[in-house]
Amino acid sequence: MLTTVTAIQAFILTRHLPPSARGEAGQATAEYALVLLGAAAIALILVAWAARSGKVGDLFDAVFDQLMDRAG
Repeated sequence: MLTTVTAIQAFILTRHLPPSARGEAGQATAEYALVLLGAAAIALILVAWAARSGKVGDLFDAVFDQLMDRAG
């Protein structure tokens, strides 16, 4: 019961504070972390596809061949 009363008091005291004083600043950090996890997942899927399909080796071969042609 005391925990409920304390939570209600905290809500009443903090609802008129600006967002930065209410602790919502950490929400942006969590959102950035989720975006980074999503980007890492997409990169992992892309790397797995490229490694399985052999396209990375073909790309490196093409770049190396062009460099050798230009070098003489």
